Amino acid sequence: MDDRVPSGDTTHQVKANPTRRNILWAGGGLAMAALTSQAFPGPAAAGSPTASEGHEGTSGLRYDTCAGPAVETFGTASTTAAIVGATVFGGHAYVVTRGLVPPLLAEIDLDTHQVVRSVPLPSGEGGWAATVSGGQVYAGMYTVPDVHRFDPETGEVETVARLGGSSGFVWALTTAPDGTIYAATYPDGGIWEIDPTTRVFRRIAQPVPGAQYARYVAADATHVYASVYTPGRLVAIDRATGTVRNLNPPELGDAVYGPLTIDRDRLVTTSSHKLLTMRTDGSDVTMVELPESEALIDAFAVGAEGTVYATTRRTGSVYRYQPGASELEQLATPSANDEHRAIVLLDDRTMFGAAGSGGVWWLDLESGTYSFVDLIDAGLPPGPERPQAIVHDPGRGVYIGGHWALEVYDPDTGKRTRFRVPGEVKAMLVHDHLLYLALYPSTQLVVLDPATGEVRDLGTILHGQQRPWDMDYDERTGLIVVASAPGTGFLEGALTVLDPRTGRMDVYPGIIDDQAVMSVDAVDGVAYLGGDVIGGGGTPPTQASASVAAFDLRTREIHWQVDPLAGHRTVQDLVVYDGVLYGVMKRDAGTWFAMDLADRELRQQGSIGSYGETFVHRGKVFATVFTGQIHQLGPDLAEPRVVASGLGDQWYTNPHLAMERSWYGWGILGRDLARIRVDPDCAEPALAPARAPAKDPLRIGDVM
Repeated sequence: MDDRVPSGDTTHQVKANPTRRNILWAGGGLAMAALTSQAFPGPAAAGSPTASEGHEGTSGLRYDTCAGPAVETFGTASTTAAIVGATVFGGHAYVVTRGLVPPLLAEIDLDTHQVVRSVPLPSGEGGWAATVSGGQVYAGMYTVPDVHRFDPETGEVETVARLGGSSGFVWALTTAPDGTIYAATYPDGGIWEIDPTTRVFRRIAQPVPGAQYARYVAADATHVYASVYTPGRLVAIDRATGTVRNLNPPELGDAVYGPLTIDRDRLVTTSSHKLLTMRTDGSDVTMVELPESEALIDAFAVGAEGTVYATTRRTGSVYRYQPGASELEQLATPSANDEHRAIVLLDDRTMFGAAGSGGVWWLDLESGTYSFVDLIDAGLPPGPERPQAIVHDPGRGVYIGGHWALEVYDPDTGKRTRFRVPGEVKAMLVHDHLLYLALYPSTQLVVLDPATGEVRDLGTILHGQQRPWDMDYDERTGLIVVASAPGTGFLEGALTVLDPRTGRMDVYPGIIDDQAVMSVDAVDGVAYLGGDVIGGGGTPPTQASASVAAFDLRTREIHWQVDPLAGHRTVQDLVVYDGVLYGVMKRDAGTWFAMDLADRELRQQGSIGSYGETFVHRGKVFATVFTGQIHQLGPDLAEPRVVASGLGDQWYTNPHLAMERSWYGWGILGRDLARIRVDPDCAEPALAPARAPAKDPLRIGDVM
């Protein structure tokens, strides 16, 4: 890995100087409390090797022959009680879990703050949408667009509608004054109507031709209001005729709009870093800028005399807006850095909130005091989720990132520890036995010392970024690099350069023109970047093909940028070895390529059926993909070969493998933590790459 980019080959310059943020390591750090710390029960540990069998870090034996097991499992990789849909009715709150199969509908007593009932739902992996009509609780699901109805009196659940085909999302539900239910769906961009009495349902509009996301919905006696993209539209749909009227304020153009709520004759929503209120016909628009510390609004409630309450990302704070005011007033931060699914005024003084991490809170609006309850502690059973990232520190542990949690597995003892963290762990790495995490949606970077449990905040990427995708450490410069994508409605990602010795963070937004940065591999002082023309979604791309770029970490300049495969829009991951850059494309899914760094010419191109992560181990280049296979791509192979298969497709983000020094690495089999052999000498030559379906399956991490 000693291939350098020629310093004189500069064909593309970074558009602007980075924003420099000096972060001190000393001072007050965040506290991460261990929620659980327990050894595996017997059945889950049944496949665990003993010390004499040779786990790395125990006796030193590593199964370096093909006689050892190809795959061993060690129980659930990552557990969660994260939630999505939330609503309140009759002294109880109802929330739907995220990522569990089957999903659970949990009933929370608003007086005792305890989960009093958990009911499995018949389909889906979660339910973003929840509403109440006629004393019944309705949940709209993903990855199948079903709507289920729960009767609090009897405890019975039934499916009342499937709003579309065999896969999709019911993003939002609302109830009109007459009890009719309306839904917003993906991928048809549809607005649906459900009659709770007759159970007749129909799509009343696709308000924006070609748009896939109908994201939020509200209704009054005559109209349904929806935010739809791409392009971004705020629309009013006549309930009787289906006629669609565009409500976009002209000065905002085709911006993406967020949650909606109705206060008598006024519509409350958000767009372009602003809170908006307007009459329901689109007139008399008021816009108030959000604080600079915030990225967007994710939930609304309206109180007396038109007072608007809102929760925000990045900080997870509650704000109040009084009609006529010029700014928002911050009240409290009940769940720091969290996403919020719903806020509800229980009375004039008390607000209830449901946080995506799997917590609920009660806020006194006058004093600003609050109580927060973790739903696991309140009695919600956690379950296996799709993991998001995994790393291994030899002799110390395996670390699995999930939704607002990090789980640690000690192979020597079988002990597990679970930490609550302020976000989804999208990317992480180990350096000097410290764990560096990049979190969604805050773009916060934190460092955890597993030995002490101490975690410190290194700073936040900001600059319109929302989703970290990849991290790497450069041995030559001692720097950590982070690739990220922007939020919905924007195209340009960023590269963040962190010096772990000083805490200094430099952010380079727009480093690839009009593309997100999906992947990064740092080799000998150069960060190789893979782009994505889709950006954060929700806005039309301006580029036809994804780029690969080389960024010098010492001079902080782009040396070169090329489009390796014309018409391919997303480089999901890349890695450099021995002067060759290997990449795997997401669009078109499964295409892989090998490019000579000296002349930027393609050496090879083919298909491995799906996309995922690339990595180098013991002089070999591999890719682990969503079809449940691990392929050796090179070097010096005429065709890729399968070295492991049958692993399933249960990753939330990219499939990962965290290698030991041996031919074994840590990943997942289904949703179980697994130790997987990738020794090419043990591969079965007869195995062929699995092929993705003609139509790519719905990947949850792509949509959410």
